Amino acid sequence: MSLLDSIGSLLGKSPEGGGQQALIATALEFVNNQPGGLNGLIQQFREKGAGDIISSWVSNGENQAISPDTLHNVLGSDTVTNLAAKAGVAPDQVSGLLSQILPHVVNAATPEGEVPAEGKLNATTVLGALGGLASFLGKDDKTA
Repeated sequence: MSLLDSIGSLLGKSPEGGGQQALIATALEFVNNQPGGLNGLIQQFREKGAGDIISSWVSNGENQAISPDTLHNVLGSDTVTNLAAKAGVAPDQVSGLLSQILPHVVNAATPEGEVPAEGKLNATTVLGALGGLASFLGKDDKTA
């Protein structure tokens, strides 16, 4: 089961529904609206004791997993509630979903292992990189 299939099942939507895309778009918008963009988010993770986790997402190595509880602690309840409302997801689900999505979003936005200038994530770059994951969405590709 692919990442987006997992997310789709958690959202209770078919993999080809818009729930995953809405959450990915919300995650991109959230990072870009941070003071300092991705750099600001990295600083927030460091302040909450999770700097090594987000650093692994930026680097070219393997992404460290983050638990929903740790992510909730880093982001704070108000942020989690606001993200849930924007993505159309129940607040009690958003930390779990974002703990699966955010590492991929940050990793896709930093393909060279460096934070983009001004810390802003390019939606086209991120969605293009994540598009490889979307190709597995419930499609029986017989050409592979």
